Amino acid sequence: MNRSLGVNAWHAYRKVFLMCSLLAAFAPAVSGQELSKLPYVPTPQVVVDEMLKLAGVTADDFVIDLGSGDGRIVITAARQFKAKGLGVDIDGKLVALSNRNAKQEKVDDRVEFAERDMFKTDISKASVLTLYVLPDFMQKLRSKVLAELKPGTRVVAHDYPIDEWHPDRMVTLTVPEKKEANGTDKAYLYLWIVPAVVAGTWRIDLDAEERSEELIVAFSQRFQMIDAVAEKMRRPIPIRNPSLTGAEVKFSITLGTTLYQFSGRVDGDKIQGTATAAGGKGPLRWRGTRITKGG
Repeated sequence: MNRSLGVNAWHAYRKVFLMCSLLAAFAPAVSGQELSKLPYVPTPQVVVDEMLKLAGVTADDFVIDLGSGDGRIVITAARQFKAKGLGVDIDGKLVALSNRNAKQEKVDDRVEFAERDMFKTDISKASVLTLYVLPDFMQKLRSKVLAELKPGTRVVAHDYPIDEWHPDRMVTLTVPEKKEANGTDKAYLYLWIVPAVVAGTWRIDLDAEERSEELIVAFSQRFQMIDAVAEKMRRPIPIRNPSLTGAEVKFSITLGTTLYQFSGRVDGDKIQGTATAAGGKGPLRWRGTRITKGG
């Protein structure tokens, strides 16, 4: 269980996740063209504000909203945080409305809206991706999100989780105006940080003061959840507290009698980072080179 959720939030997540899984199981596959036939339900402004807050949007971000409706998420990001962005929707009338709204709010120099199928939209430019789509779409979008978005990209969804991918954070809101359209006054917000791919076997070179150390570390991975085992000269060495947040990987290893805290940034098949010895000694530079990829 991700401790950042808390016990109560975790139970709420499980309840919503199971409900969404049942909906997805019994609903037929929906094509992009069929999306235009579904009812349009705007996201309440208080939810928009909390989604952008959860994502930590700043002026450096490019926000992409899939199924952008009247454009309020992207427009709010531009108006409040000076971010840039793109909204896509398959309904041409909503796209036209969004562009008018952007012009009225005087942010049309930073945002645009286009009539597109979300599954055919290039999302690789996003540093923040926002979603308010049905469970069946969330399930289908998972592979696209992981394939196209850079590690560290924040993904925020309203009401519906992504199947099997545990959120990094979850927020529950009470929104009375949702009651009429949704049958509940609860809004569930989910945040995922797209993880780098670390699965596989790595050679780790640590530039210690007296001599360099070489280790072999094998990472197993399930989205952002990782585990690791290490060996030195074919002897196993325990690894403590491995974690992965975006492209940032951390773990601790005891070498000799000294505990080292490793942190590094994953870039494809390379990792560059520093290691700090217990007591604050260091930092020492280390490098990782992937030998074999994980399954």
